[in-house]
Amino acid sequence: MNHLKHETSPYLLQHLDNPVDWYPWGPEALQKAKDENKPILLSIGYSACHWCHVMAHESFEDQATADVMNELFINIKVDREERPDIDKIYQTAQYMLTQRTGGWPLTMFLSPQDHMPFFGGTYFPDKPRHNLPAFKDLLQHIARAHREKPTEISKQNDSLKDVLKNIYQSSEHPMALDGRLITQAKDQLLQSYDRRHGGFGAAPKFPHPANLELLLRVWQQASDAQSQTEEQQQEHQKQALKPALYTLERMAAGGLFDHVGGGFCRYSVDEYWMIPHFEKMLYDNGALLSLYCYAYQISQDVDFKLTALETAAWVMREMQSTEGGYYSSLDADSEGEEGKFYVWTEQQLRDILSEDEYRILDRRFGFSRGPNFEDKYHLHEFESFFDLEQQLPEDEQQCRALWAQAKAKLFAERSQRIAPGRDDKVLTSWNALMIKGMLISSRVFNQPEHFSSAQTALQFIHQQMFSQQRLFATYKDGKAHLNAYLDDYAFLLDAIMEYLQTHWDSAMLHFATQLADVLIEQFADQHYGGFYFTANDHEDLIQRPKVSSDEATPSGNGIAAMSLLKLGLLLSRSDYIQAAEGTLDYASKAMIDAPMAHGSLLSCLQNLEATPRVIIIRGEQDIINQWRQQCQADFNPQHLVFAIPDDCDNLPEALAAKCGQQSEPLAYVCEGFSCLPPMNDLVQLKQHLSA
Repeated sequence: MNHLKHETSPYLLQHLDNPVDWYPWGPEALQKAKDENKPILLSIGYSACHWCHVMAHESFEDQATADVMNELFINIKVDREERPDIDKIYQTAQYMLTQRTGGWPLTMFLSPQDHMPFFGGTYFPDKPRHNLPAFKDLLQHIARAHREKPTEISKQNDSLKDVLKNIYQSSEHPMALDGRLITQAKDQLLQSYDRRHGGFGAAPKFPHPANLELLLRVWQQASDAQSQTEEQQQEHQKQALKPALYTLERMAAGGLFDHVGGGFCRYSVDEYWMIPHFEKMLYDNGALLSLYCYAYQISQDVDFKLTALETAAWVMREMQSTEGGYYSSLDADSEGEEGKFYVWTEQQLRDILSEDEYRILDRRFGFSRGPNFEDKYHLHEFESFFDLEQQLPEDEQQCRALWAQAKAKLFAERSQRIAPGRDDKVLTSWNALMIKGMLISSRVFNQPEHFSSAQTALQFIHQQMFSQQRLFATYKDGKAHLNAYLDDYAFLLDAIMEYLQTHWDSAMLHFATQLADVLIEQFADQHYGGFYFTANDHEDLIQRPKVSSDEATPSGNGIAAMSLLKLGLLLSRSDYIQAAEGTLDYASKAMIDAPMAHGSLLSCLQNLEATPRVIIIRGEQDIINQWRQQCQADFNPQHLVFAIPDDCDNLPEALAAKCGQQSEPLAYVCEGFSCLPPMNDLVQLKQHLSA
């Protein structure tokens, strides 16, 4: 047993019995490397990572390889989900050293004195293949270079230090931003749009929720623009809306979506969205749940609704702990094979299904085309229910009913299989993305259980992962630890703003202001604007990241700016709004250089330019909730709607002054810091909001 036994990360605990003398990242390992002048072998991964498992099996479980590692290196294992700060730094360094994109497992070799990386890569095999050296041979080579070429390594480290120091350099003179940049981003997306299969770019294909949301926002703003002709509006809809909705349609129809159990996998290995990398991540599903709710609001397409409801059902059934928080992920592998839990043989399908059920599924999922994954079938829709109605005796409703019967049988059969491993740690940032999705779903589809799920998760974070005005990043087995990062504060603040638009709670408003104040006090760059990924009192590392672009999750800077803008408008707090504006100033050059990479910040830019309307409805609880639901019926991200009961006390001054009447509700519509006279007629209010 190595030094990982006191860790809470399921990924680290997976390596507890390795013959490698693993240490967690911390003072003990770093000091040992310095004292013994041994280079550090830093291995970063996560529990649902398929190639992490492969490298572990080939090398870290092998005694001969472990002997070399233990003799020549101080070996440190990091869970990238618990320590995204370390992962961001060394992924960037890996790219600088190799000019190749990174990934997981990330394998880096660090100098013992200053922790600067002097060589790195991702997966290395146990034997030479894929133009990669055998891992054991590489270890010997790296150790020899560290012994024999200290001067060259030192020079390289100095150069890399300068690069890492300047990569997030801010400009003294922010560049002007306007709506033309959003149009450029839209045009860039359309250039890479796959008109046949949906999505952007070639395989492998990822969902990219921030870009899809930006397209929906572009469409919505164009639809609201009174100055446009009908022809211009139709053209804008064709350009922005159709690619977004078609991509969402194809992802839900494809094998990226789990048709039997709900929820989305990480990405598709092909252009068709057919065969996924089978891991399921909480953050993908949280963001996609929100998007499918928006898509339904826009289109009223029942398949978008079903996709959202099945995703939410999967989350509540398989991903929510009894304590309330949402778990992190499901593994890609089960019983040592990727995707084994999800795929079927033809004989299994025929044994389980009735003749009519098999006939419907055969046409819908293309069984007659032959197996599509290692001699087995992974469900991928080739024909829609509308197509089936045109070709089969059954109408669409009968086809859907037969599919529902078949799905129940497949789910029951699959439940008897050995399920993929679940990473049961609770991450604040990823929970926030799912809380937001569940709250939006609860409103759009009138699902009280979705609200209860989100409320329970939010209360869990508030009670278990927030102490002395600060958040923790991760929780497992009764222990919350690790100082939270920018994404934790920003995403949670965003989720609370969604919560307040679903159910007013003054205590949660206070929680939101606490988070906002920590963001500004601990994370903000007071000189250049924007937010660092780590707090002022965080552990000193070789770099302090300050990322503006979207990655697998939305940009922390983008979500921080957006949520601070919303809170500032609600409370008439100019300091929050100025922090949002300063974030755009900081990121302005990066946004102009690569508009498509900054969907979250561009969404904030759109809101700042358009000045969102804040609608505050006061009165008796039941009535104002009806008004709120009417105001939230359509997709309009420029409308922030809060229904505050008249008997609510402890309100900030900006809200307390907006009170109702005993006999009827009143609605206050505000733009910026100015409000119209209150309205007491719902029809008048809706007419004004649609004007």
